[in-house]
Amino acid sequence: MHETTDSTPSPTRRGRLIFISGPSGAGKSTICRRLAELLPAEFAVSATTRPGKPQDAWGKRYLFVTEDNFKQRMEAGEFLEYALVFGNWYGTLRQPVEESLEQGRIVLLEIDVQGGIQVHKLFPAALGVFILPPSPEQLEKRLRDRGRDDEQTMLRRVTEAQQEVRVAQECGSYSLMVINQTLEKAVEEIANHIQRYTIHNETLPLPFGERR
Repeated sequence: MHETTDSTPSPTRRGRLIFISGPSGAGKSTICRRLAELLPAEFAVSATTRPGKPQDAWGKRYLFVTEDNFKQRMEAGEFLEYALVFGNWYGTLRQPVEESLEQGRIVLLEIDVQGGIQVHKLFPAALGVFILPPSPEQLEKRLRDRGRDDEQTMLRRVTEAQQEVRVAQECGSYSLMVINQTLEKAVEEIANHIQRYTIHNETLPLPFGERR
């Protein structure tokens, strides 16, 4: 049974930064929402140029901006990381993250691999988690079942997923690789790892061969 981590803000304990990545269809958004409730943790604020979606109210905190405004923020150095994804800009705002960490909170970032590499360079002690699908076939099935993309977009996501996995395994930014076979087991494995990382104030690297 998993024991929840006490994330009550502490004036003497610096918070913990957790960044989670994974290809579209791997289930990272659902896992992040469950972790935010379980730990508990708060989502970092992300600025984006894409239009809002109904599911945005379910967890992640978004600031919707124009492309001009986003680029102004880039030039002003307001982002921890940013990337252009499928024609839209996404970036994690630096100031809210730093304020939450100073208050002793656990901060959760759901970002792509490009962003994960950038965050790891800025915060080497941050914990990187990468979510893997059970298989390429399962990933394609999940993308089809979502029904959000046309055939061309879906095939592009499958190809990019393969590239993302390869980069995540080689870049050294992710200390935990989790296969999302079932949601509950994946959430439990990540939560337990975060608990150990939080208690010991360090990342606990696991070899890729020890995935579940």
